Amino acid sequence: DGVDAPSVSTDDSAALDLAFRHLISLGHRNIGLAIGPERFVPAARKRSEFALNLQRHLGQDDPDPHVVTTLFTVEGGQAAALELIDSGHTAIICGSDLMALGAIRAARTRGLSVPGDLSVVGFDDSPLIAFTDPPLTTVRQPVLAMGHAAVSALVNEITGTPASRTELTFHPELIVRGSTGAARAG
Repeated sequence: DGVDAPSVSTDDSAALDLAFRHLISLGHRNIGLAIGPERFVPAARKRSEFALNLQRHLGQDDPDPHVVTTLFTVEGGQAAALELIDSGHTAIICGSDLMALGAIRAARTRGLSVPGDLSVVGFDDSPLIAFTDPPLTTVRQPVLAMGHAAVSALVNEITGTPASRTELTFHPELIVRGSTGAARAG
């Protein structure tokens, strides 16, 4: 806020909502969020939407036991996932694909299978993520469309035509692959 420049971003609230609804549809009721530092706007937006989804779908008013804030790295995802697994979560939404890979690593260190025991959702749809084991369910950012919008705004600014200062938000897409599955009965 307060920066006099065009802004392009993924609709982080929609992204979190897509992931949460997917996990609910698979029967998960113990869903955790592994997110990076909340000083970053995307992390804060995802946490806020996560809290709304917890209340809306599961009737839970306190998101704190379900959210672990760490770094947007494999190691950060692993540390967050270990904490969430140990507190009984059966599904984890991660703030990045790298964090999701860390969550899968964490599950394996606990002798759990993904998606048999733990479902994991990433965020980004990085180019090689479909080739991981298991292939990662993730929320795809519309990078090409966002890139075009950013370049267009930059060119407009350079040529003296001020670009809109309104944030352009692009709708993400849930890409379902092999890292999510039905919650185990019990």
